[in-house]
Amino acid sequence: MTSSEHSSSESNANVGGAKADAAQAGGVKTAHTQPSSTHTASAKSASASSRPAGIESEPRDNARIASVESLDKGNEMERGLTNRHVQFIAIGGTIGTGLFLGSGKSIALTGPSIILVYIAVGAIMFLLMRAIGEMMYRDPSQHTFINFIDRYLGRGWGKFAGWSYWIVLVLIGMTEITAVSTYFVTFFRTFGIELGAWKWLIELCFLAALTTINLIAVKAFGEAEFWFSMIKITLIVAMIVTAIVMVIISYHYPAVHIAGSDGVSPAGHAGFDNLWNGFSFAPNGWMAFLMSFQMVFFAYEMIEFVGVTVSETQNPRKVLPKAINEIIMRVLIFYVGALVAIMVIVPWRSFKPNADGSFASPFIMVFRYAGLDWAAALVFFVVITAASSALNSLLYSAGRHLYQLAVDSPSPQLNKLGVVSSRRVPARAILVSAALILLSPIINAFPKMSSAFVLFASASSAVIIFIYILTMIAHERYRRSPDFIADGFLMPAYRFTDALAIAFFVFVYVTLFLAADTRGPAVAGLVWLLVFGGYCLLHERYQNRDLEEALR
Repeated sequence: MTSSEHSSSESNANVGGAKADAAQAGGVKTAHTQPSSTHTASAKSASASSRPAGIESEPRDNARIASVESLDKGNEMERGLTNRHVQFIAIGGTIGTGLFLGSGKSIALTGPSIILVYIAVGAIMFLLMRAIGEMMYRDPSQHTFINFIDRYLGRGWGKFAGWSYWIVLVLIGMTEITAVSTYFVTFFRTFGIELGAWKWLIELCFLAALTTINLIAVKAFGEAEFWFSMIKITLIVAMIVTAIVMVIISYHYPAVHIAGSDGVSPAGHAGFDNLWNGFSFAPNGWMAFLMSFQMVFFAYEMIEFVGVTVSETQNPRKVLPKAINEIIMRVLIFYVGALVAIMVIVPWRSFKPNADGSFASPFIMVFRYAGLDWAAALVFFVVITAASSALNSLLYSAGRHLYQLAVDSPSPQLNKLGVVSSRRVPARAILVSAALILLSPIINAFPKMSSAFVLFASASSAVIIFIYILTMIAHERYRRSPDFIADGFLMPAYRFTDALAIAFFVFVYVTLFLAADTRGPAVAGLVWLLVFGGYCLLHERYQNRDLEEALR
């Protein structure tokens, strides 16, 4: 959008009026950045209409988009993230540790057809990001996409999604800090240095360093993510280039022992015939093929993180669409490209589980076959940066979400966390989130507590699916609301694509019941939805009823 278009839009639009109209016409609630707006929106919602939240009048054809400057009047954060930062944050959100360590299990499960699964799941996640992107483009002053669930589905669902998502971030953060220390110990073990007894200190040091980065300034966070992502990209590109060279020269490799594998890996050669020799679409049965969808889905988990950075991004309406539209290319290069490169060197039937059910890293296998004796150290160094990047992003996101929850809360005690520091970051919310993540080494020290934590952490991944579904429903409601603007970052064929994404997320949740190790988390997720979700909806319903009676 050009500067002249922004000026024209600002003179023809009043976002505050549009939001008030939306709330009065259909019970749609405004996403908030200040405590006072929370209570105002609730009062309007309760007294204006008896229709359910989210059932709106038809969109106004003449609705125009407001300028970022006018929307930012209540945004206390600094727009310190540049286009370079956001593009690499988006890449980092797409690439997790699962690609480096977990892709061997995915390949073993369904063979070369796993490539199609990655493409299919990647396409659905792209639709999720387009939905988030369209709503964030409409109002880039929001600190989280969860605010749109509150605005278009009602405060009950907004409260459920907001608190659930923050709890999920903290639980995943606790698993990531444990992963960082484990990978760190493994990395030094390759050089004969044993640090297993110091895992708690490693976790403390990593968390302190990353928390400090988040407290300095949002630009410092952006720079850290830029270099974390650069390291991950470099390894993937190096592996793909290595595979291309090995195929071109018809490279043959001897039988070698791979770090992380119980036995000796057989000799072989690099060639595309490794892809289709003995090919079967579902070599281990259709049940295993269906199970691969949930594994790949969780590899893409947290891809939505780039949507949380919008309120602190320079030129968000230019940067955000570019970051989202390039997701497909990232999937093709970093997932499909990497998987093809792996399987043209390592025959897919060579991926066998160890006695404990684990798999050797395909990246270590490729570089070891290429003659790199220190392949394990190289890959684990990159995996440490990948896990550190994930933890860094989780701290950033958890801090922003807790800040938003504190701002929206009627509790004076919780309001104290909704404060921006002199460096224009939500320091108190970041510190509280970090303190909870720091409980991880304490929990791991007690076996019974650790077992319960594993269940809750696994269930948190299931809860993410509910939040994705609510996001797609909120997007559909947005398109039917007076807030909708026709000259925004529109998702094409939204009625079909929203429904398709929702159906897919339901399908993934159903697949969680197919295996014993995911059935427990799936049940726990449903219990959370019924208990906490039911509480949030009933609490909001009775609160609104009391407010209506008080206003009479």
